[in-house]
Amino acid sequence: MEEIQKGDDNNPLEFKSRIDLGQLQTSVTQIKSELGRVIIGQQDMIELLIISILANGHSLIEGVPGVAKTVTAKLLAKTMDVGFSRIQFTPDLMPSDILGTSIFNVKTSEFEFKKGPLFSNIILIDEINRAPAKTQAALFEAMAERQITMDGLTYEMEPPFLVFATQNPIEQEGTYRLPEAQLDRFLFKIKVNYPSLEEEIQILESKHRQKNKNIESLITSVLTAKQIANYQDTIKEIIIEDNLMKYIAGIVNNTRSNANLYLGASPRASIAIMDASKALAALNGRDFITPDDIKKVAVPILVHRVLLTPEREMEGFTPDKVIKQILETIEIPR
Repeated sequence: MEEIQKGDDNNPLEFKSRIDLGQLQTSVTQIKSELGRVIIGQQDMIELLIISILANGHSLIEGVPGVAKTVTAKLLAKTMDVGFSRIQFTPDLMPSDILGTSIFNVKTSEFEFKKGPLFSNIILIDEINRAPAKTQAALFEAMAERQITMDGLTYEMEPPFLVFATQNPIEQEGTYRLPEAQLDRFLFKIKVNYPSLEEEIQILESKHRQKNKNIESLITSVLTAKQIANYQDTIKEIIIEDNLMKYIAGIVNNTRSNANLYLGASPRASIAIMDASKALAALNGRDFITPDDIKKVAVPILVHRVLLTPEREMEGFTPDKVIKQILETIEIPR
């Protein structure tokens, strides 16, 4: 259990963390502060993206055009002093356009591999669901194993290697449904909604004040690649009790036997929930996971990993609704 230290009358109980999370929390606060210079609202999206960085996982951001999906991901990458690459997916994009290609060198009479834009640290893929299946498949190895095999040679990706991908809702014209195997490689599917009336007014006021300023120039880098690696290692040390592991397993196992679901989540989802819960606990200054951490990350982790039965889909059910029902059904550990 967490050590408790008695304080003064104004703060009678003070939790003393067994892991030093002060620097991590400071860095996260700085990132949020930098993004706050430009981004209005979207706090949930920003927090989940930061969690994905700490948990070393990729994120899929879904929303209608114009709700700051791309801008937020791009500016978040700007807060890190690492390589950045943006790839616009289109229906005519080929695998070699993102992976690279071998070019014959006349001087050496040998083929040389010219690396594509995927060889970077933070990859922003805009409108990922506009490229065909062949190009989507080219991402599988890089996202799962953080390496690319070309012409019999394997190229390791430099850490950190994270993919932030945006997509328009599947109902939009000119889009392709992402394969389930690819969706399973994303830690989160983050759904971005329209801003509230008050937030939209703030957006207009902020845009008016900025005039001709380049918004990227307003963002300063606060994290290095070494710091990111250190924080990712720190996250692994966050404590999780056995009963919470059973709680996570129970949630995921329920998706496989749930009458509303045709396809349940794999063990990769269980690991994802545990890793993301650790990152969320660290963000809140705790060196241990609580059931609330698990419940908060479970929906964006599971929503893209399950499939509804045709009957439930016709009735207007959504994966979000089913997962929330499962979370209400499973007994919370005490």
